[in-house]
Amino acid sequence: MYAERAAQMVPAYRDIHRLATVLIDERAESDARILVLGAGGGLETRSFAEAQAGWTFDAVDPSAAMLDLAAQNLRAHASRVRMHHGYIDDAPSGPFAAATSLLTLHFLPYDQRRHTAAQVRQRLAPGAPFVVAHLSFPQGDSDERELWIGRHVANLIASGIDPADVNKARSAIATGVPVLSPEEDRAVLLEAGFTGVTEFFSAFTFRGWVGYA
Repeated sequence: MYAERAAQMVPAYRDIHRLATVLIDERAESDARILVLGAGGGLETRSFAEAQAGWTFDAVDPSAAMLDLAAQNLRAHASRVRMHHGYIDDAPSGPFAAATSLLTLHFLPYDQRRHTAAQVRQRLAPGAPFVVAHLSFPQGDSDERELWIGRHVANLIASGIDPADVNKARSAIATGVPVLSPEEDRAVLLEAGFTGVTEFFSAFTFRGWVGYA
């Protein structure tokens, strides 16, 4: 159910996992240790684990319920995954060969997002990639912002999500989620000390970047 809903709400949801795997694999060794921040239900970690049999993972999430779901989804790979309840400050010190934060950073305001990115960088080995993807669309002009929110809502409806849930999503994005512009999101990574920051994904209101420690 969780996987189906995520795939309805996020364009190319499973493709993002595959793209992230490719970006990690460019730099990571076959026995790499990967930090998965905001591990959610464990679906991206499962995708990484299925792609690379030698990678190990530290999965971090502030929701105990989501970590329980992740444990269920990762039963086949349990020996390679360590679960951590909390935020980036609760994560192991590393060093990690790569890190990801998929569909989570848009819940953090600018300063907290920059702190999180900086803490991730401190835990990465030199040159290690940090792959992020989340809500990111223009915020300066109110008409343009509303246009993108409307497109997001239209896509949710087209994906078959219940109209009542769509209305909740519109309200959350419009007033409750501290979405940044693509320019601000890029700045967060640069200010945290990442180099070679490149946008690798863009689909309606979602974008993804990779930067290097």
